[in-house]
Amino acid sequence: MDFLVAKDDLHRCRLLDAGEPELEAGQSLLAVDAFGLTSNNITYAVFGETMSYWRFFPAEEGWGRVPVWGFAEVTASRHDALQVGTRVFGYLPPSTHLVVAPGRVGRHGFVDTSAHRSELPRAYNDYLTIDADPAYDARYEDEQMLLRPLFFTSYLIDDFLDDAGLLDADTVLLSSASSKTAGALAFLLSRRGTTEVVGLTSPRSTEFTKGLGVYDRAVAYEDLGSLPVARTVYVDMAGDTEVRSAVHHHYGDSLVHSAVVGATHHDAMKRPPAPLPGPRPLFFFAPDQARKRTKDWGGEALQSRIADAWYPYVEWTQGWLEVIHRHGGEAVERTYLDLLDGRIDPAKAHVLSMSS
Repeated sequence: MDFLVAKDDLHRCRLLDAGEPELEAGQSLLAVDAFGLTSNNITYAVFGETMSYWRFFPAEEGWGRVPVWGFAEVTASRHDALQVGTRVFGYLPPSTHLVVAPGRVGRHGFVDTSAHRSELPRAYNDYLTIDADPAYDARYEDEQMLLRPLFFTSYLIDDFLDDAGLLDADTVLLSSASSKTAGALAFLLSRRGTTEVVGLTSPRSTEFTKGLGVYDRAVAYEDLGSLPVARTVYVDMAGDTEVRSAVHHHYGDSLVHSAVVGATHHDAMKRPPAPLPGPRPLFFFAPDQARKRTKDWGGEALQSRIADAWYPYVEWTQGWLEVIHRHGGEAVERTYLDLLDGRIDPAKAHVLSMSS
């Protein structure tokens, strides 16, 4: 069973009985156990064409499977090195099953070498066995599905800002500050304690954002003008061109960097961008920074560093995050549409399964 979304209308979706797949030599079958669904997955859908996210899990013409992160188990295998019963964490479709072509199989997991994924970023093609994953803890499986991909992105943004010398700025300003990716970045920046961390959010989320305790201040979008003009780095999680324009016009030449990360305000990002004062907004693509650090440190060292930062973050989320479990294709569809239309409480997150 697959959950499909129309590429030309993200509100149009349906469930498809895909039938039982037949394995070719060298392939294995993953049964998708559960996965997280957050605004991060909406970003995958919004950038499905431009960033090739639709290519990971092909569907029939005009339809796509929105990538998710979760756990799966090998239930059939025609690959000598990958055993039935192996449990992995990785990039999955919102489906009951996924056929993979395992390569580089080892203690830590494998890479899906399916032809259609060969030119896609390696960071999304790795599947980690839970026994060898330094960030795995059975107590925090829900948090791993929901937050680890977001934390991975936030860790790499934090690392990029530090590596580029941008944390010498007076302020780091985050839009969509109540989102979980922004909150993770604010958590990491607050632990550094070297720059002021300011969150921009909607009026209804201002108190929640302040209550997280990782922002030095949180203001509603319409109160942007109340912020002092200082040397500022802008990290745009919202993708709202009007908010971006307001930030650039408010800070002008005092804006030292403008990074576009997400699209939580996806309905406001398609307006033609006008010329902006200050630096040109640059899209931050996490796999690029991951590749750089893998070259600098080595893959295992990178994963170890992220794991060291991950555990304090997960402990912090225990004070405010409520995890909701839902099962079945209709529940997946309902949750997806609620996320798409911004109807999810930022203090809540959903772990889903296509199986009833």
